[in-house]
Amino acid sequence: MGPAVRIEDKPRAVKVGVVPCNGEAMCEGTITRYACRRVLDQLRAGQTVTLCLPLFVAGDEKEKAFATRFPTITVDGCDKRCAALSTERLSGAPARTIVVSEVLADKGIRVAESPRQMGDQELAAVDVVAEEICRAVDEILREGEGD
Repeated sequence: MGPAVRIEDKPRAVKVGVVPCNGEAMCEGTITRYACRRVLDQLRAGQTVTLCLPLFVAGDEKEKAFATRFPTITVDGCDKRCAALSTERLSGAPARTIVVSEVLADKGIRVAESPRQMGDQELAAVDVVAEEICRAVDEILREGEGD
């Protein structure tokens, strides 16, 4: 007989939850949402699912159950870290946190101040952030977080 497994133990990660912020007031929030969609729909489709932050915060049981059971990556547009703080409060610390403004600053990328201006520089920033999210997903799956 194998070792006992407690019900509250997280299973081996087969999917990773991505919790994007909904920051509408700044370009980094728009970049966050675009990058997350690219990861979810193209780059890591089948390995990732999105959690709706407003629904999660409102107490949706399905969102909370997933985030409690599986590893999550929070992607915040700015250093207010709304997604990370909410996720930690509702289901425990995220497996990884990404702050878009910090990622872009580290890479020397400047973007428009308006959330509605998505020019070439902002679209390139989406790619950079999507790559960062993919790196985090790959690390989590490789490590088997949740074992």
